[in-house]
Order: sequence, then C-alpha cells, then structure tokens
Amino acid sequence: MLKGNAMVGQSGGPTTVINASLAGVIKGAFEASEIQTIYGAEHGITGVLDEKFVNLSERFADPAQLELLIHTPAAYLGSCRYKLPKEFNEVFEKVFQVFKKYNIAYFFYIGGNDSMDTVHKLSQYAKMTGYPINIIGVPKTIDNDLAITDHTPGFGSAAKYIASSIREVARDAQVYDSNTVTIIEIMGRNAGWLTAAAALARTDNEAAPHLIYLPEIAFDVDKFLADVEKVSKKYKNVIAVVSEGIKTKDGLYVCEGATANIVDSFGHKQLSGTARVLADLIHQKFGWKVRSIELSLLQRCAAHIASLTDVTEAEQIGTAGVKAAIRGETGMMMYFKRVSEKPYKVEILSHDISTIANVEKIVPNEWINKEGNDILQPALDYMLPLIQGESTAFFENGLPVYLKR
Repeated sequence: MLKGNAMVGQSGGPTTVINASLAGVIKGAFEASEIQTIYGAEHGITGVLDEKFVNLSERFADPAQLELLIHTPAAYLGSCRYKLPKEFNEVFEKVFQVFKKYNIAYFFYIGGNDSMDTVHKLSQYAKMTGYPINIIGVPKTIDNDLAITDHTPGFGSAAKYIASSIREVARDAQVYDSNTVTIIEIMGRNAGWLTAAAALARTDNEAAPHLIYLPEIAFDVDKFLADVEKVSKKYKNVIAVVSEGIKTKDGLYVCEGATANIVDSFGHKQLSGTARVLADLIHQKFGWKVRSIELSLLQRCAAHIASLTDVTEAEQIGTAGVKAAIRGETGMMMYFKRVSEKPYKVEILSHDISTIANVEKIVPNEWINKEGNDILQPALDYMLPLIQGESTAFFENGLPVYLKR
C-alpha cells in the first residue's frame, strides 16, 4: 500500500459538475490515511510540467468552501488541451521528476477522451519504469462519448439545460402568426448525445423540436429543406435542432464553408456556424423569417439549472476514484454501470484505461428514426433519469455565488 501525497488535475472542456468531481477527490483524499497532502495541478498536465500547484489540503480545510466548490461551474484548477508525445521522452521524465520531488503516490486526472489518453500514457510509463504511483482517470464530458461508462458526469446537466432552453425558445417562437423557422445548434462533433437531449423538451401538448439531426447520420441538405417544408404545413413555427458536427455523405462538415480550418492540439477542427448556414439556405429557399441560435458554451456552464443527479454522481465518482487508488488500482478509469432502470440505479466501478482511451461512444443507430431526423423512445428512456432533481446553488443579491481561485 502506497503512502505519500496526491495530485489532481482537470483537463479538456469544462462542465457544470467537473468541480463536484474535484470535490469528491479532495474529500476522498481527506478520508485516506495513506494520503498526507493533496495538490491541485493548475491547467492540467501543463501545471505538472511547470510545477504550478495549489495546496488543496490547506485551501479546502473549511468544509463550507468545499461545498461551494461543488456548485461552481468550469474547471476550478484551470484546464488544458495538451497532448503527451506518442513516444516516451523527456516530457515523461520531467513529469515523473516532479512526482518524485513532491512525493506523489497518487495521481487523479479528471477529463474526457483525450484526458484518458494522458492517463493511459502516464500509467504505461510508470509501469515501464517501475515508479510507485497509482494513476486513476475520473471521467467528465458533456459529449457523453466515453466508452464503457453508461454516461459521463456533465452530460446530465448539459442535457437539462438544452431541453429547458429549447422548451422556452419554442414558446417564444409561437407568438407570431406567420411562418418562422428556428435552427438551434448543439455541441457534438461526432457523437449526438447532446443533440438527442433536445427531444426531452417535448410535452404532451408541445411537439417542438420538430426535427433533430445527429452527426451519426449523413446529412442531406435537400432532404433537410424538404423536411422543413413538410413540417411547416402542420406547424407554422418550426424548431429544428442540429449538431455542430453534422456532415454530408462526402464527409464534409456543413459548417466548413462558414469557418476557417482551425484545429486544436489534438487535431480537432473548430466547429461553428452550422445553424447559420442552414438558416441562410432556408431563407433563400422559402423567404421565411429564420433565426439561428448557437447555445455554445452555455451548455457546459449553466450551473443554475444543474441536474442534482449529475452533481451527486460527479462527486461520488471522484471519491470512488480515490478509494480505487488506495486499494492499489492504477491505469484505470472509473465508470457508471446502470443496474436498474426503474428505479434508476448505478454502480461505480473501474475499468482498464487501455480499452477506453481514444475510443468514442456514439448514439446507437437503433435509437435514431429511419428518416434520420429524430430520435426514438429508448434514447429518451436512457436520458430522462440523468436530468432529475435540482441542485441548490448559493445565491447573493439575486445572483449565484461561485468560488474563485
């Protein structure tokens, strides 16, 4: 059993509940006699390389501050999109020199797909060199595209925000007695989980959104225009929801003509403007009033409407990660296994990171209708438990209060 200090970092795009997972890791460290001090690496793995740390044992000695952290959106420690080299080199040597300098026996990395790649590589290097450290990945991503886990912390709150916002937009769109079309763009490069969540906005007397397009299905512009025209004969105010990552059958992003070919350090293209492109096409085709709405970053930081289920599970999986590391596990990612639908219940387990890193989970084809413009009931049954409950934020002078570092 290892004894020493622990370190935790956050990486990738933030979520509403990524700090709840951080709080869970901190709580787990406080409860573990094997851990003396827990440090936070500023801006992920780059903070390790630059030796920029926060002493979390001191910073969160007051339980009230830890509780405030749970309800604070974005990454408290800061984030990064730094890709470790494919080959073991001086970068890895530097990381482990820092680990040795600060007597780090446990390392926790909270992140998505690319972050799990970092966990995998660090675990491999530690095994190769025989360095005594247990490394655990704690999942997060609003995209819900991590393999193995039933869902990821962050998705439920983003889904709740999306469905709530679309329900409100739909009400607003109905005030005019004339043909209008509203195109709402949702985050999602290759996986359409967030876009599918738009269907949660529907009620017995509200059909919006009327059309939903996921990146799992090739997008046909002509068919889209025909779909809109068909729906407009029943509903004057059409609401269509599209993923930012929808592509034509030729593999081209619909938005590629609207944005420069900017990529991040992992080679991912910057996507934006899909709704605007489609809105222009509709206006040219029909001459109707069209609005394009891009929810953008609001999807991942709207803590005022966070899912209580999401907040609770995010904290729990962080604490579970510490317990797994103390048990001697390393090179693993914590994950949710759904064991019951009604009532909804999950178990938190761990899985070998080598089969998770760089593997993308997409929406199953059997959850998408044959026309490729809507999702089916199994998807709703899957998502509905994840948005349940309202998290109690702290308010002052009518506005939410969040923790600043």
